[in-house]
Amino acid sequence: MTELENGISAIDTDHLRPLFDASHLIIQDGHAAFVDTGVNHSTVLLLDALDRKDIDAAAVEYVFLTHVHLDHAGGAGALMQHLPNAKAVIHPRGAAHMIDPAKLIQGARAVFGAEHFDKEYGVPVPIDAKRIIVVDDEQTILLQGRPLQCIFTEGHARHHYCLSDPASKGVFTGDSFGVSYRELDTAAGEFIYPTTTPIHFDPAEAHKAIDRIMGLQPEQLYLTHYSRVTNLVRLADDMHKRIDDFVAIAREHATDNNRTEAMQTAMFSYLANCLETHGVEADEDRLHAILDLDVEINTMGIEYWLDRAGTAEID
Repeated sequence: MTELENGISAIDTDHLRPLFDASHLIIQDGHAAFVDTGVNHSTVLLLDALDRKDIDAAAVEYVFLTHVHLDHAGGAGALMQHLPNAKAVIHPRGAAHMIDPAKLIQGARAVFGAEHFDKEYGVPVPIDAKRIIVVDDEQTILLQGRPLQCIFTEGHARHHYCLSDPASKGVFTGDSFGVSYRELDTAAGEFIYPTTTPIHFDPAEAHKAIDRIMGLQPEQLYLTHYSRVTNLVRLADDMHKRIDDFVAIAREHATDNNRTEAMQTAMFSYLANCLETHGVEADEDRLHAILDLDVEINTMGIEYWLDRAGTAEID
């Protein structure tokens, strides 16, 4: 667990690799909320974080789920079995999937394969509808008087919101502001790139999400992958550029016979070149270890977008 300011801590959920997937704990006047939960086996780590902060499980009021992709929300049902007073705060398009996660399970098994899904995610526990708050855009929820505002940001997924926290001058962004892994930090600062997970990625909406987040004038962002970043003007510019560059890669290879492989190769090379420019010193094997899953999933999402967009938007 990494202690941050303003009652915020980042908890490594132990999903896939260290410093990949974070849950954030917000503490206010002896009460608490989680933002994203990791997967089923993350539950013990989040409960341990409460113990270490001397917060009773009954004092957790909210579990904010930025969206219902399983690395963010897959462990929510299991966690809430231990949090008797907590309500899950969910986008209107995501709530049904947490009440009955059958479609989430089916989709994740199709993307990751059944064996990988069962090992790394586990079967999500349904959440009772009575324990869910279906949130509206710009709705504010109070944690012991601390305002937390849900801001819809739907470019990554149509069931996505960010959580604005004026007390920290921060925003919990889920995946709407990309991913920024701490092992890629250099003297030049943080490195960031988009996550274009299937099936809802929309470049135009992704750009709007970044602008909406920056319009809140935050001083720091808390990403699920991975935690706090601060050089926001540059990072926003990088995100806008890399969304466009990912789209350019998609268009370049849209009609290739081996489209998937060509896009993956191009995306890896693109990111590797950006990282070299950023000053990251890592051999190719290390870069593959960090980037390959994102490259694979990002390519799937861009291919879904290509197939939805049709040739009129691609040309």
